[in-house]
Amino acid sequence: MGRYYSGDIEGKFWFGVQSSVAADRFGVSHIEPEYVTYHYSEDDLDGVENEIKRIEDTLGEKKQKLYDFFNRGVLSYNDEQLKEIGISEEDLSEYADLLLGIQIRDCIKENGECYFEAEL
Repeated sequence: MGRYYSGDIEGKFWFGVQSSVAADRFGVSHIEPEYVTYHYSEDDLDGVENEIKRIEDTLGEKKQKLYDFFNRGVLSYNDEQLKEIGISEEDLSEYADLLLGIQIRDCIKENGECYFEAEL
């Protein structure tokens, strides 16, 4: 069973890796019942871009390793495979959040705002 987010952007949170409130780190706090709701505007774009940069700086060269690993058609993976390429659970979580942040940023740039709900 997965946890999804939907609205102006859509996706699935990484199982066992990514929190349902991962988007909090990009500068907007969620509103909670069963779903958390996010609404980003152009005023939030600088904060989103700053957090993306911070994650990219934290990952360093691992960002490209993760990108290459997941863009070669990997549908499933295990801890051993990630360990072989020098990726920790924390790195994987950062990468998942980076991809979410990029979706948020691109949505704001395209639409002037970004609204979505995330399952808890």
